[in-house]
This record gives sequence, structure tokens and C-alpha cells, in this order.
Amino acid sequence: MKNVVKLVASVVFLSIINLVNAQQTKQSGVRITLEMKPVLQLDLISPEQINFVFKNKSDYAKGITKKSATILKVTSTVKWELYAVGRSTGKSPNGKTFWDQEKSYGSTVNSVADLPLSLLEIKQSQINAATEGSLATYPDYSANFSTPFRSSAGNSLYVAADGSISPPNKSGKYIAGQSGLSNGEKNDYMAGGSYVSNHASAANFYYEIDYRILPGYPAVFPNAYSADASIAENIVASANANTVLAGGAAGNGNKSFAEPGEYRMYVQYVLLEDQ
Repeated sequence: MKNVVKLVASVVFLSIINLVNAQQTKQSGVRITLEMKPVLQLDLISPEQINFVFKNKSDYAKGITKKSATILKVTSTVKWELYAVGRSTGKSPNGKTFWDQEKSYGSTVNSVADLPLSLLEIKQSQINAATEGSLATYPDYSANFSTPFRSSAGNSLYVAADGSISPPNKSGKYIAGQSGLSNGEKNDYMAGGSYVSNHASAANFYYEIDYRILPGYPAVFPNAYSADASIAENIVASANANTVLAGGAAGNGNKSFAEPGEYRMYVQYVLLEDQ
């Protein structure tokens, strides 16, 4: 009987302790908010200036190539597109679609100082994975550089008709993605992701860019083409199409060649959200 009383007393005592503790409990909380802003980032690794110096016949005949001279790394949380565009400051009186001539090494009756920006060729290391519905003959710059003396528009740099930063249309080249609304074609844009990801798609966010300039003999730059690759823009073709560019008298286009000198232009890489 004594043991039973002790047990009952212990139970009552513990109940009293629990009641006291419950009366002293206080509750407080912390509000957690989450804001995820869109990220659209392009990291570019490249020298500020890439020099092409042509000083012997082999350089002119075979061209000069700068391999992996630029590296592009993309991180995006939204649908995106990436393209390259050739630009100049517009020193040429004939517009911003030509190289800026910094110095002439001698003008002759048939020499032309208006060199088309599209003469620069580029090659990307990774194919464009979003070309569905593209109307372009060459939807990207993944083709190998053509053999010298065989003209090709496959790597000719895109240049906007007005020399601006405007993107190519569906007939033009993109490094990744293409022109158009994302709801218009299933795969005309690149999905979000990053080059730092361990996912298999990480390769689509990393591009090494090669550059080539091929003057040829005479120096007419046979691989310069319009944005849709349909019109040759080499020195002779441009001179025949526009007598303002032709060296010498009107109709002398077939005798035209690039004027020796120093020239400058720049390439802009544009990463934009697909709308």
C-alpha cells in the first residue's frame, strides 16, 4: 500500500511540473521571403584586340586563322539567344558596314578602301542546338572554314544592313537560338542553364570562337557574303554592284582589289532573352 501511494504522488508531482512549463512557453517566428530575379550573363574571355598581319603570299592565299581566340560562357535562368554582329565606327563615307581605314599604304586607280565587315569569318566550337524552323542556309557558324580558292558563305560574319546591333532574322546566323517568338517554334530558343552545370547540356553554354581572314589573290575577300548568304559581298562583286565602290572608271569593277593599309572593326556578341 505504501508503494502505491508513492507512485500516485510521483505522478501528480510530474503533472504539476508540466502544467507550469506549459504556462511559461512563448512562441515567435521569422518570416522567410524568396525573390528570384532573372539572370542573363555572358562572360567573354578574349584579348582586347586580335591582329591579322598579311606580309607574304602564303598569308594572302591561305588566309590567317586565330584559333579559340575568344571564349563565350553563358549563364541564364530565362530562355535566351546569342549572336555575333560586325560593326565599325562608320569612318567610310559609304556607311557603317565597312571597315574603318586607319591608314592607306597607297591608293591606285583600281584600289578599294571600302572593305565589307562580312569578310571576317568565325567558327564556333559547339553547334546551335535550337534551329527548328530556321530559314537560314547556315543557321550558325559551326561549319569548318572552306578550302582556299573555294568561296563559301558558311562562316561569313553577320552584319546588320544599317550597321547597327540589330539581331539577324530567320535567314541569318546565330551562335545559339534563332530569331522568332518562343511560342512560335518549339525549339527556336535555348533553355536556361549554365556552363558551370554538371548537366549534359552544359556544353550548349560554352563556345570557343575561331577567326579567319582570307584575302585571296588578288585581295578581294571571296568569302564575304550578305546576312542571308545569298549575295556575294567580295570586293569585285560589291564594286560591280555599286559604282561608288569601284576603283577607277565606272564599269571597272572587275579590276578592283582591296587597298593596302591598316583597317579596324569590332565584333559584338549579344546575349538576349527570347521573347
